[in-house]
Amino acid sequence: MTSSARREGTPGRNAGRAGGSANRSTKKNGAGKNRSNNRNFRRSREYEAPRTGGAAGGRNGRKTQSKAPGQSRRAENIYISKAKPARHQHVETNGAGSSVNVEGGMRLQKVLAKAGVASRRMSEELIDQGRVEVNGQIVMRQGVRVDPETAVIRVDGVRVKVNEDLVYIALNKPLGVQSTMHDDMGRPCVGDIVGEKVDAGVHLFHVGRLDAKTEGLLLLTNDGELANRLMHPKYHISKTYLATVLGEGDKELIKALRDGVELEDGIARADYAQVVDSYEGRSLIRVELHEGRKHIVRRMLKELGYPVQQLVRTKIHTIQLGELTPGAIRHLNESELRSLYKAVEM
Repeated sequence: MTSSARREGTPGRNAGRAGGSANRSTKKNGAGKNRSNNRNFRRSREYEAPRTGGAAGGRNGRKTQSKAPGQSRRAENIYISKAKPARHQHVETNGAGSSVNVEGGMRLQKVLAKAGVASRRMSEELIDQGRVEVNGQIVMRQGVRVDPETAVIRVDGVRVKVNEDLVYIALNKPLGVQSTMHDDMGRPCVGDIVGEKVDAGVHLFHVGRLDAKTEGLLLLTNDGELANRLMHPKYHISKTYLATVLGEGDKELIKALRDGVELEDGIARADYAQVVDSYEGRSLIRVELHEGRKHIVRRMLKELGYPVQQLVRTKIHTIQLGELTPGAIRHLNESELRSLYKAVEM
């Protein structure tokens, strides 16, 4: 068994839906079978691409109808808000969004374009359609200026990263490295790895911990609110591990992990478990859970008679370890970041 097992691909969702409508039959005895066959595709339980409907041209995008001669572009817009305001939110209908307007700020459509949401013209259409929210208010007028450093902006309810000073990093923590930014005992730590790879003065938080004997995915950010929410049990953020254990795993092991294991600090349950491989008296077990108790995966497997020899975290929510080598980092992309924001209701 090699360590490459932890760096698995991220194929995304390959659901073949193209033939769904074309194969519908008007025959009475064939329709039910066709529908059933169209749903019979394979899904990867772990490696699903995050569901992040794009602001422009995504699931909520509108098709532009052809215009009659002389019809203006403005006249064809349909002012129907598809956003879903939360409690205490309201649509700004008077003026140009004066309650969120910041004198000397940047135009809202320019902020959206700079953040990579859409082109400036399409960003204006998103505003017209009521799909853009600033500081809890849905703005439907052009000309609003905002401060990118402080404004909380959402498109279709999903937060947009507009503050360029915020950093979001995925690290493959190597074996033997402490999950701290500084170690008083002089042991190798995460701070030693990222210190030379980020700008001076950036104070990063590690989102959760991995003990020195555990390798794999660790998130780091200077966005304190996001870090705290990701660690809060309220949001049930899932973590996935690959454990190499002594003993050949079987259905009874998987059932025990799912049903719950009695530990000294209470019962611990896996949200999902699978025997990935088994040979020569060892097994590779995939365990997914949202609890964050200390050494929880090691303790669960040891209690069931399967001591852990190697443990690698491969996934946090939709963020994959992927092809990162030990000690390497990468910055999260917009899709991954929006998925995290959505998961913790930011």
